[in-house]
Amino acid sequence: MLNFDPELVLACLGIMVKGMVGIFVVILVIWALVAILNRVTAPKKDDAANR
Repeated sequence: MLNFDPELVLACLGIMVKGMVGIFVVILVIWALVAILNRVTAPKKDDAANR
């Protein structure tokens, strides 16, 4: 009833690796955008001292 096909398992692993790498890249891009936005929109140190 159940057939084990090693070639199919290897093909599925390849697809899974591509998906995992894609997720990792998207997380890195979001992290980089948040870091850039934090630096750009952070209050200046001089402005905080004058308040």
